Amino acid sequence: MKPIRKFDTQVQHLEYKVLREVARHAWEDTLMGSFNNIASKIVGDKPTMRCCIYKERAIVAQRIDMASGGNKANPNVIEVLNIACDECPVGGYEVSQNCRGCIAHRCQDACKRDAISFDENQKARIDKDKCVNCGMCAKVCPYSAITNYVRPCVQACKINAISMNEEDKSAKIDNEKCISCGACVYQCPFGAIMDKSFMLNVIDMIKKSENNTKYKVYAVIAPSIASQFVYDSTLKLGQVISAIKELGFHSVVEAALGADMVAASEAAELAEKGFLTSSCCPAFVTYIRQSFPELKDKVSHNLSPMATISKYIKKTDPTAKVVFIGPCTAKKMEIQWDEVKPYVDSALTFSELQALIDSRDIDMTELPEGVLDNASYFGRIFARCGGLAEAVAESLKEQGIDDFELKGVSCDGIEECRTALLKASKGVLKENFIEGMACVNGCIGGAGCLTHGPRNKAEVDKYGKEAKEQTILGSIEHLQ
Repeated sequence: MKPIRKFDTQVQHLEYKVLREVARHAWEDTLMGSFNNIASKIVGDKPTMRCCIYKERAIVAQRIDMASGGNKANPNVIEVLNIACDECPVGGYEVSQNCRGCIAHRCQDACKRDAISFDENQKARIDKDKCVNCGMCAKVCPYSAITNYVRPCVQACKINAISMNEEDKSAKIDNEKCISCGACVYQCPFGAIMDKSFMLNVIDMIKKSENNTKYKVYAVIAPSIASQFVYDSTLKLGQVISAIKELGFHSVVEAALGADMVAASEAAELAEKGFLTSSCCPAFVTYIRQSFPELKDKVSHNLSPMATISKYIKKTDPTAKVVFIGPCTAKKMEIQWDEVKPYVDSALTFSELQALIDSRDIDMTELPEGVLDNASYFGRIFARCGGLAEAVAESLKEQGIDDFELKGVSCDGIEECRTALLKASKGVLKENFIEGMACVNGCIGGAGCLTHGPRNKAEVDKYGKEAKEQTILGSIEHLQ
């Protein structure tokens, strides 16, 4: 029988195995001194990924460190594993086998840096020390034999936050540009870029609650969970909710309830100010702060749905500890913001949740179905691009704000966000509301998802239609 595949890629599966083993030891208080044992268990006696088991174990050791919180001196939640990042070509313009050794030498004539020479077979060669990657040689080659090679991480990062470390040629992240979206994490074929895990903090939080008697630990789950854990057709979302409680959480609360609250407030704020950008995606907000500071005052003053519902939880239960679980690596950065820190104690990805559940050997298919809160359809569809704008439009309608017309632009990915923000900064944007989603497809495309696929949007919409509350205001009334 073919084994169940829980993730898109083998890289994700490797990261999951490390997280799972680290969690197992953390539950039992045996993590200290177990790094070598974990590395040996995961790598085995024969190399399967690299040149030798020693290098594989060294890489796994770095992964264990990231699973344990990573480099505390680095404020970024995204880090490069330099030992793992050594198999990519340097990048830039390369001469392929298509070079015919022609005598025209147009490539050499076009190069202003004298970077092109020819070997004994008259094949062109590029001197990397002289080349400035202008691309003029590639433009004039009659055989298209010169191509520009871009590393996958650089290709994935649409804000140019990744460059090459000159010392060891590994990837280098510019923290001043990085928005912690995790696109590079998901796209690196070697898994050489990872997001720090706060999993150990969560385990410690649960254990010290003493079965929620000293304080209660709440899990706030993102609505995109509806698109995850679908590797077993018999597994129900309600069983995943029960598994979260089995881990030791007191309650599981929908972030979609916070989304309903945000939609209502954001609609009123938009009508009052006339122009607004959303504040739900932390990577998008960070991008505005770093690249379009002149638009900072246009960002909605509402907290994100995660922070909004967490604030509500702590208002009703001041001793509560709140852990967000979702698809987003940038949420790990958001919980460190001064305006969010008081309300959210930690954040996990869906990948980390899967590792935690399996570290306790919980068979989700054997559990009863748990019950979720009564968020509205509109709160739940925040998980995919366009959902937020739909919710704001609905909220304007429900609140009877008839003298304001919403003209929204839903930006699917950071490149579309850049285009809309650039127009807004120049005063030529026709729309009055920018819904910014840093990940393509929205939260269902987040780096912390188990899987990414065309079914995800349909699953989220289906989840939204299952909501008992038909209106945003009806959902909020239950919280009063």
